[in-house]
Amino acid sequence: MWLLVGRSASSEVVEFHPCENITHSAKVYTINPKQHLVIERNAEDAGFDVVGVVHSHTHTEAYPSSTDVAQAPDPGWHYMIVTLKRGVPEPRNFRIIDGVISETEIIQHN
Repeated sequence: MWLLVGRSASSEVVEFHPCENITHSAKVYTINPKQHLVIERNAEDAGFDVVGVVHSHTHTEAYPSSTDVAQAPDPGWHYMIVTLKRGVPEPRNFRIIDGVISETEIIQHN
């Protein structure tokens, strides 16, 4: 899994930061709190915010599970889910606000 760093106001992501899943589970994730804190502080020092998280669904579609919805920590975050179900990574991006899932567009800048 990765934390996304960028600008909250524009939903722009400028950095991806790998993080340890301290639950060591294929069904649930918990970001290492020490890593999260370091990434958050470094982002703030650079004028950015943590704006979301990326995780994978290895055998299911790239859509938030009931666990993802229940554990969504911040309504301002982006939740990018990558399915590996078909052997090729397929990302989708979502917002989860008060349990309501909305898909948002992924725009790649080269």
